[in-house]
Amino acid sequence: MNHPFRFGVQIAEFPGPDWVARVQRLEALGYASVFCPDHFSPQMDPTAWAAAAAAVTTRLRVGSLVYGIDYRHPVVYAKQAATIERLSGGRHEFGIGAGWMATDYEQAGLRYDRPGLRIERLGEALQICEGLWAGDGFSFTGRHYQVREAPRAIDVPVRPRVLIGGGGRRLLSLAGRHADIVGINPQLPEGRVTPETPADLAPERVREKVGWVREAAAAAGRDAAAIELQSLVFVTALTDEPRGLRETLARSSGMTPEQVADCPLFLTGPASEVCDRLEQRREQTGISYVVIQGRDPELTERFAAEVVSRLAGR
Repeated sequence: MNHPFRFGVQIAEFPGPDWVARVQRLEALGYASVFCPDHFSPQMDPTAWAAAAAAVTTRLRVGSLVYGIDYRHPVVYAKQAATIERLSGGRHEFGIGAGWMATDYEQAGLRYDRPGLRIERLGEALQICEGLWAGDGFSFTGRHYQVREAPRAIDVPVRPRVLIGGGGRRLLSLAGRHADIVGINPQLPEGRVTPETPADLAPERVREKVGWVREAAAAAGRDAAAIELQSLVFVTALTDEPRGLRETLARSSGMTPEQVADCPLFLTGPASEVCDRLEQRREQTGISYVVIQGRDPELTERFAAEVVSRLAGR
């Protein structure tokens, strides 16, 4: 059985003095969540943003999309997440990944290890976070982290929902073993978005990635159907004439216009077609949680009126 549709908005840039009204408007429009990415470019900090957004709303879920594992120690992540979960009344979605943007590492003077090592660290960090959410006196000895008799992060009735985003088999398998929500992303082996990036989310690749998540979840004794699958949209354009935009995106990505129309990174076309494609994609892959970019308030308004109002909760 498929999960009901949920829709979120990602905001990175500082939203200005009207940010409270803007966040409250997203809640009123029916969006389920608001997120902030985690990079060292001129943007907001996701922890401060999530806490602030939670403080001025009552229903909207708040989170990171997604923290980079190497930017903070897992003991810090565990306490941050538990604090926001407690203060928000259970509305935190703790998004975390293996880190991918090479420029972040360069700017912070961090060593940019190969993906396998970063994924290993993420796996250990998840065990530490779960241990620190569960009780006092938690100890852990791994290849990358050692924790000694650490006190419980913060007493929370239910641990934060864990969101893991990834694009490769190893990371998505880890997500299948640990996450409540899994973001199905393109792989980024070069440490940056390239013209070839979107092609890794062609329809057949999406189905393969979802299969990795479900296979790992089943092998770990988890109910794979209970995992909510998410996609982050790069380009949203509600238009009755999508052909030109699709052709432009196809030329820049090496995909066909038909693949662009069916790629989770792009939502282009009339609202009725966008809704139909989202329903078809959920039926084929299970992806039910869609996050769009929040740079344009007019777009978030229109998307809410024409797509969210039709599909959210169904």
